[in-house]
Amino acid sequence: MVDYLVVGLGLAGISFCEQLQKNNRTFKVVSNNSQTSSIVAGGLYNPVILKRFTLAWNAKEQLELAKPFYAALEKKLQIKLDYKVPVYRKFASIEEQNLWFEAADKIALQSFLSTKIIKNTNNAIEAPFGFGEVLNTGRIDTNTLVKKYAEYLEGLELLEKEVFSFTDLKHTIEGVHYKSIKAKKIVFATGYGLKSNPYFNYLPLNGTKGELLTISAPELKEENVIKSSVFTIPMGKSLYRVGATYKWKDKTNAPTIEAKEELLKKLDTFLKCSYNVIDHKAGIRPTVADRRPLLGRHPEHNNMFVLNGFGSRGVMIAPYASGVLLNHIEHNAPLPKEIDISRFTKKYYTPIA
Repeated sequence: MVDYLVVGLGLAGISFCEQLQKNNRTFKVVSNNSQTSSIVAGGLYNPVILKRFTLAWNAKEQLELAKPFYAALEKKLQIKLDYKVPVYRKFASIEEQNLWFEAADKIALQSFLSTKIIKNTNNAIEAPFGFGEVLNTGRIDTNTLVKKYAEYLEGLELLEKEVFSFTDLKHTIEGVHYKSIKAKKIVFATGYGLKSNPYFNYLPLNGTKGELLTISAPELKEENVIKSSVFTIPMGKSLYRVGATYKWKDKTNAPTIEAKEELLKKLDTFLKCSYNVIDHKAGIRPTVADRRPLLGRHPEHNNMFVLNGFGSRGVMIAPYASGVLLNHIEHNAPLPKEIDISRFTKKYYTPIA
């Protein structure tokens, strides 16, 4: 018998597995990579909401945990994951410059917003009002992380690559029994797959579809992330990730012509060089109405837990949230009210007959 059965191996599942190993807990993982949001994500860690020049929820604490977390994974897996890249917010007017300076004066934002306006020197970009630089930013190669971490677990015989079958999950006095796996506790970290989970699908996980393009633009020669109406993220070898869209009705992982046209229309408002679209991907972000994660224990099954709802900031939130959840399970530490699923239980949960 293992201590934990973890279902899902995106950013949430990987982060929780790392917490388990750090705390000498045994585990097995079941995952089939059906939820692609961690794989297709842009992977940016950016503490500032650039639409409003405000600090993202709990961003400082999350960032302080995330940086050493990914550094440890790089060392453990012998791969490069963390690319330190500045984020430049393109100003649309003098008024936006002034709003930036007002935000930079706030104590919470002083360590994240540069007070120097950066003049545009790239002829391939139209930015007459220059840029503001966000500090302490970067990009995690989430695609490589998910792939290599799965290989790592396979090498330890800890990963079952299959669709999780709820009909094969049995509750026992000791915990749970899933096929040949016996575990004391089970944690679901399945992203938008939560919607098909009969134990936790009462939670208001909305899901927001995001689509990203990869373009080849040899003339662009830009090493910074540019944030205008869309992000352009340098990926090396003249390749750039462009995104992302936010759609609430379409819940498929299929790329759409409409999203591609929307992204290219926005890109063309500031990009002045030629480019070719070479890839187009989509995924469903696990978003929640109140924009806070979903952590906690099932209302009736004491050995069943959920780790979900990271939205578009999974790179930053996952290391923090996984540690908070394990501390809650192992040491009965209270969960912060704003992320505890109990905030929804009374309103949405129907007791099991």
